[in-house]
Amino acid sequence: MLDTETKRRIDTARDILVGKVPDPKSQVEQITIALIYKFMDDMDAEAEELGGRRKFFSGDYARYGWAKLMRSGLGGHETLALYAEAIARMPENPGIPLLFRDIFKNAYLPYRDPETLKGFLKIIDEFQYDHSERLGDAFEYLLSVLGSQGDAGQFRTPRHIIDFIVAVIDPKKHETVLDPAFGTAGFLISAYKHILRANSLPSPSGPSSPSRPSQNNLTPDERGRLAQNFKGYDISPDMVRLSLVNLYLHGFTDPHIYEYDTLTSQDRWNEYADVILANPPFMSPKGGIKPHNRFGVQSKRSEVLFVDYMAEHLTPNGRAAIIVPEGIIFQSQTAYTQLRKMLVDDYLVAVISLPAGVFQPYSGVKTSVLILDKALAKKAPTIAFFKVENDGFGLGAQRRPMEGSNLPAIQTALAEYLQTLRTGTPPTPSIESIPSISSLIIPKEKIAANGDYNLSGERYREGSSALRTFSFIAIGEIAQEIKAGFACGQSSVDTKGVPHIRPMNVTDKGQFTWEGLKQITSSEYEGREDYALKSGDVLFNNTNSKELVGKTCLIENDIHGGFSNHMTRIRVKPDVCNPNFLALILHNAWTKGIFLELANRWIGQAGINATSLAQFQIPLPPLSVQKEIVAEIEAYQKVIDGARAVLDNYRPHIPIDPKWPIVALGEVTEINPKKSELAELSGDTVVSFVPMATLGEHTMTFEPQESKLLSEVGASYTYFRNNDVLIAKVTPCFENGKAGIARNLCNGIGFGSSEFFVIRCSEVVLPEWAYFSVANTSFRASASEKMTGTGGLQRVPRSVLEEHLIPIPPLSTQRAIVAEIEAEQALVNANRDLIARMERKIQATLARVWGEST
Repeated sequence: MLDTETKRRIDTARDILVGKVPDPKSQVEQITIALIYKFMDDMDAEAEELGGRRKFFSGDYARYGWAKLMRSGLGGHETLALYAEAIARMPENPGIPLLFRDIFKNAYLPYRDPETLKGFLKIIDEFQYDHSERLGDAFEYLLSVLGSQGDAGQFRTPRHIIDFIVAVIDPKKHETVLDPAFGTAGFLISAYKHILRANSLPSPSGPSSPSRPSQNNLTPDERGRLAQNFKGYDISPDMVRLSLVNLYLHGFTDPHIYEYDTLTSQDRWNEYADVILANPPFMSPKGGIKPHNRFGVQSKRSEVLFVDYMAEHLTPNGRAAIIVPEGIIFQSQTAYTQLRKMLVDDYLVAVISLPAGVFQPYSGVKTSVLILDKALAKKAPTIAFFKVENDGFGLGAQRRPMEGSNLPAIQTALAEYLQTLRTGTPPTPSIESIPSISSLIIPKEKIAANGDYNLSGERYREGSSALRTFSFIAIGEIAQEIKAGFACGQSSVDTKGVPHIRPMNVTDKGQFTWEGLKQITSSEYEGREDYALKSGDVLFNNTNSKELVGKTCLIENDIHGGFSNHMTRIRVKPDVCNPNFLALILHNAWTKGIFLELANRWIGQAGINATSLAQFQIPLPPLSVQKEIVAEIEAYQKVIDGARAVLDNYRPHIPIDPKWPIVALGEVTEINPKKSELAELSGDTVVSFVPMATLGEHTMTFEPQESKLLSEVGASYTYFRNNDVLIAKVTPCFENGKAGIARNLCNGIGFGSSEFFVIRCSEVVLPEWAYFSVANTSFRASASEKMTGTGGLQRVPRSVLEEHLIPIPPLSTQRAIVAEIEAEQALVNANRDLIARMERKIQATLARVWGEST
């Protein structure tokens, strides 16, 4: 388990680097290199203490030792030159193993600021080398800041999902384990830990846990063979380097991971594994993958090829768990259908549907987990389907922990189902009666019945009227016309002529907007009048940014003008399809990430051509039902629009009496109080820690998320007390309105980011009054003009806050006005809940149309 002090050090190191190294991946690389550098010196020092000799920093490399780098008296520029030279020369150091030379390959210092480097190295100097969980988990936390590698269709898998999948597959100590797209090696490390726990003696002091490890029961030979049994491939040299460190810190002294293109190279085709675990890339490059001809399913789609590869590379008793996009589950193209048939016939035993928000905040893409068991599948007459309703975290961008996870129940139910297959007893339907999970057991004959081998479990649920009634129809069958737009020579918002509609004219809510509309000249439009838009046309974003492909809107009024080649116009047959219904369904598919999975990607862009769009299938109720669904959703949307108008237009108003004195904020408050008043407190005083993410946007109060000992709090953090006002000073947090009043702090004391301003009020001003004086759009607008700094990060100078003029009425007047504003805000905030409720109703309605349970 990651301890707070280690997390603090990593956060501090990143805070120091962020001004010079804004890219999170580069920050991770710089911290990685520095940690390995420090750890090599620690190991040398330990060897000397035990009577041995230094091997990492010896001979000509002795002058680069960490202790010499950190010695007092070395100037800033001297430190910078020595460190830059050291990391550049380290790949040539004969005293370090190949693993470390690979880590330092192409390493360099991307900035030349001595003060930044000295502050950074000082934090790194606080780390101590060992092979404990502490540093391994610390590195896992560090890797988590990488988030999404969306350009390759890769999304870092949440740790709890990895651990759940590994527990389901249950790898054994004698089995080989492979991840053919290992990323940061999360699956390999989780599987390794799982095997160690399964082969451990109970701890004398109680049940084992990450913080109370059990005694391992493996022999030295077994541990040696165990490490040899793990291997992984990844196409990215950066991921290989980071994963080498990650594996090393988790006990792999010689990791067997390779920079290797799993889909186009045949060098390792004849290597098989007992257990395969992976979350492979979802996207394909321009023109698709160009694989060799040994795959069982012929395709150019990366997700199809990866699943095929993993199925074909299982040993006779092998098992696999693969996270896949929804295209694998139900898309009708030949390669997808062939793949599903192969899986159902020979490999698949279960499908676990994951919530669409599992990969938030990086992607809302919908995924499932395929559970393969080569030995069981050949004799099993059924396939089990499970739906994860609650994975233990909220599905919003923050992914906050929540009660009621049904992952443990699904793990237990799946284990029971697989055991029935192993013992040869008929599959029991009992798992379907477990109240905490949604599950089905479906005969293979039923899945194969119509030839598409659809793996959407809800499709087979009896009693679902939506699934019984709504068949899936290709868009090409309901469209009069599917027509891509045209590229223009030149357009601008100032051109006098006719509109040329672009993706920017479709909002994230699926609505057409005139904002930012560009026009082309009438002469360029001449001869292209057939591109004019009519009321009822549906506009589909076919290319441009891969995050936008599939964004769709309805054209409600005729537009004399054209649309760009990034857009496709769909005109439906009015006797079979309501255009508003089609726009809703297609835009909903975009929000679920379906088109992102299907797109043919090239550098910086993604695409769905007219042919692919015509083949895309949607659920199509009878026309009368389509109209009812549209009316239902429109009613919900009207409530949302009204509530949002309240939120957008409400501003707290303070009627200022000209008799009130107007003073500078700095005269009646203390900005960033000194920490000297903490001097008399003991180090074991418990205090609160408030990350920047804890502060709400446009909300007055917040609750601290963590607690620490005062002795654990670093000097770089900002100090505050109960009733102090916090306001972010750094972009974009300041513009987003991140501010609040500290409440319920442990022992009344809190610490947080150095990017907070703290306002402590005197006896003449209420905290709420100070809050309303700075947490408003007027102050943010004026302060934004005075920000300092370069690049992406700018900050509000302290003087701007101190010199900000505010009225100071009597305290009784302040209390009365604050009470009135708080009452108003309670009513306004109720509109946020109303919006969320109506949006859930819209999603529930659309989910039913798609045949998904809600």
